[in-house]
Amino acid sequence: MDWNIDFTGEFFAFFLLAVCAIAGAVLAINFTKVVHTALSLAFTFVSLAGLYILLQAEFVAFVQVLLYVGAVTILMIFGIMMTKHQSEGREPGRPLLETLAAIGCLCLFGILFYAIRSASFPAPEAALPEDNVASIGMLLYSAYAIPFELVSVLLTVAFIGAVALAKREEEQP
Repeated sequence: MDWNIDFTGEFFAFFLLAVCAIAGAVLAINFTKVVHTALSLAFTFVSLAGLYILLQAEFVAFVQVLLYVGAVTILMIFGIMMTKHQSEGREPGRPLLETLAAIGCLCLFGILFYAIRSASFPAPEAALPEDNVASIGMLLYSAYAIPFELVSVLLTVAFIGAVALAKREEEQP
């Protein structure tokens, strides 16, 4: 097995962004306050956008920032602020269960690491288009115009539903 790694700037950027994405996800799981969880998810989303840029998928990175960091995180924070949250006590820790979960995570990491390192990835047969944003835009507004509009209607309905639920909860004594 060949373990040659080129320590370039791209490698260090990938490593830093991957660590940030994993740290944000772990913090989102471990935070008890919902606002902190939403902000750590936004941190994870920004890190993933950086990883997309390293993969030369600028459009996907832009959409990641625009939709997930901008829209979804703000929607989550609005939803949190519009609803009432009673401060509930944290449930007691289970050291045996947490230890078994950590061991399972390490085993899964080892299996995935071995599988990725031993896999051979073929080179792409066709070159990517030079201006991938323009080609995605052409497809999005021609062949996929109806699904694109349906997603926007779905997001609008979800936001109206969240506001209606928050208002109904506010009216109840």
